[in-house]
Amino acid sequence: MPKMNDKINQLLLLFKADADQVGTLDTLEEFRIKYLGSKGLLKDLFNELKTVPNESKRDSGQQVNALRIQLEEFYTEKKTALTPQENIKIGQDLTRPGQNITKGSHHPLSLVRDEIIDVFNRIGFEVSEGPEIEDDWHNFSALNFPKDHPARDMQDTFFIEKGDREIALRTHTSSVQVRVMENTRPPIRTISPGRVYRNEAISARAHCFFHQVEGLYIDKNVSFADLKQTLLHFAKAIFGDHAQIRLRPSYFPFTEPSAEVDVSCSICDAKGCNVCKYSGWLEILGCGMVDPAVLEASGIDSSVYSGFAFGMGVERIAQLKFKVNDLRLYSENDLRFLKQF
Repeated sequence: MPKMNDKINQLLLLFKADADQVGTLDTLEEFRIKYLGSKGLLKDLFNELKTVPNESKRDSGQQVNALRIQLEEFYTEKKTALTPQENIKIGQDLTRPGQNITKGSHHPLSLVRDEIIDVFNRIGFEVSEGPEIEDDWHNFSALNFPKDHPARDMQDTFFIEKGDREIALRTHTSSVQVRVMENTRPPIRTISPGRVYRNEAISARAHCFFHQVEGLYIDKNVSFADLKQTLLHFAKAIFGDHAQIRLRPSYFPFTEPSAEVDVSCSICDAKGCNVCKYSGWLEILGCGMVDPAVLEASGIDSSVYSGFAFGMGVERIAQLKFKVNDLRLYSENDLRFLKQF
């Protein structure tokens, strides 16, 4: 019976002879089966190691392993070299330019939201975000909405049943401001952009979901004059230096006093048109001084700190900037509409 070293040398010579015959992927696969397959010659050689005397087993094992590595490296190198040649199609022009990829565009609401954020970032407001599914405390109670408060009827809410917990899709991003007040010591200067939900009939002027940007500023000696000047700066940054604002008394449970803010109509230069209903003004947001009860509910001493808050619909601002008269267009994914931006 030949010795183990002789068998290794014989297999090595056979491998070198067969290697010269490998020129295609088919012949390479035949080589793999013959030498490296589960029933191949290398497998037989490893099985015979069991019969080698213990004093020679180490040396024989190292030689068999070295042969295995040599066979595997040959197979890998050959496959790498042959595969690209097999994949090239006859007549294919590899120098031909590729097809142009059509570039997308930003959604108009994203453009307006980012512009609003940039305006307030430049005057020191940070961005805060929060969950779209909220509990009763953050969405209502902490904002001065008692259980039996009629103001809860002002906003039609999508409630979610989850055991005994009262949770709902948030109706405003003021819930984010509550979380900021609970976890941050004044001074606080933040804006909260995000999507909100209200159970309303969908029409050209209303939708069951829309986007808001709400702002909050809390510090010592904050006054209504600070609020008005901040909003005037915002209006001029968004609508141009010619823009003017006016404030009308209003009511919100979480601010006192409260106001609605109008901006001079940019479509008719405040002369009067059908868009502004011939008044020269367009409503853009609501605002007011933060109610002391809201500060106290979040652990802020209302005898030391005061603040203002405001909130606007991104769709409303986009409607005025881009003169879009149907809110449904923003969510219908019509490329003819979106490509204009």
